[in-house]
Amino acid sequence: MRIYILIAAIAGGVTWLVTPLIRHLAIRIGAVGQVRARDVHTVPTPRMGGLAMLIGFAASMLFASRIPFISGLFESGHQAWVILAGAIAVCLLGMADDLWDLDWMLKLAGQLLISVFVSWGGIQIISLPLGSLVTASPSLSMAITAFLIVASINAVNFVDGLDGLAAGIVAIGGIAFGAYSYIIARISPSYASMATLIDVALVGMCVGFLLHNWHPAKLFMGDSGSMLLGYLITCASIVVTGRLDPATIHTSIYLPAFMPILLPILVLFLPVLDMCLAIVRRLSRGQSPMHPDRMHLHHRMLRIGHSVPSAVLILWGWAALFSFGSLTILFVPASYALMGFIVATCLLTVATLYPYYRRRMPEIRQENAALAASKKAPAEHCSGRIASKED
Repeated sequence: MRIYILIAAIAGGVTWLVTPLIRHLAIRIGAVGQVRARDVHTVPTPRMGGLAMLIGFAASMLFASRIPFISGLFESGHQAWVILAGAIAVCLLGMADDLWDLDWMLKLAGQLLISVFVSWGGIQIISLPLGSLVTASPSLSMAITAFLIVASINAVNFVDGLDGLAAGIVAIGGIAFGAYSYIIARISPSYASMATLIDVALVGMCVGFLLHNWHPAKLFMGDSGSMLLGYLITCASIVVTGRLDPATIHTSIYLPAFMPILLPILVLFLPVLDMCLAIVRRLSRGQSPMHPDRMHLHHRMLRIGHSVPSAVLILWGWAALFSFGSLTILFVPASYALMGFIVATCLLTVATLYPYYRRRMPEIRQENAALAASKKAPAEHCSGRIASKED
């Protein structure tokens, strides 16, 4: 465990150190996000922070490859280098979008190409939850893997709308999934786990970047960062399937503990939910799924009355609920886990809606008073008419 903490510290430290340099580079080459109608920020802010996170991730991976405890993961295969190569490609694609605002179809084509390359390099879903873990055909494995990677990349990209939001949500998911992969690795002769390694490096670089990205942000991660985060956390979840033997493991054992095909969805529940809502909303209006708007979850939080920091913290809370709530069934009975989930949901719901009701309560009192006055006036008028007739 101490080795993993050291790797996370290296990823975070390197990211934190190089982020100011990347900020100056972004300003120099013109990678500055102008204020658009759908944006929350009010001043032009440099982006391309994903390059700083990539440098932190690469530094931690290179360091890990020299540690005896983990070096076997690099020597036994080329999986780690394929993931790193894919991360570089995803980040470069995002940097191109940060600089030139690529057409969404061109960007999607690039994401698919990178996903197919990574899948072809051996990062694949190798089993499917169909009664028992059934080995999928190579072509089906590549298709499912490419779909999951592209979906996660865009899910994180969709939720990246407030300072620190995407980095915090992915860091929370990385901690939860890192704990899961570490538990899985403990049943093997060696505790070394590629999934855990990716997760701790991911969490480290997110924390290092958050120190510069908290509101008001000095630098945005841009598409280079959001796409990188979605790619890495999905690769970590896919790598875990290499430890599950379809011939010996039944679905009933691992279904409560994240079936491999469900892991990215559960860990990235909020980004996936936001993406699905956006796609349905835009298609119902006859628009492109990538058409921008101000109806994302973070926009709704601001409309309710939250400040940017409070909206981010509450959305982090929802992300932690779904990420760690799924893990609790590994350690406590399902009934207790469900009870805790319900209590936490109620508390987060109150925190989410509090600004709305605080603003609405005086308005509701005024409306009730006006309604009572309107009902009282006809009654007084009628009683006055009756008294005049008696006279």
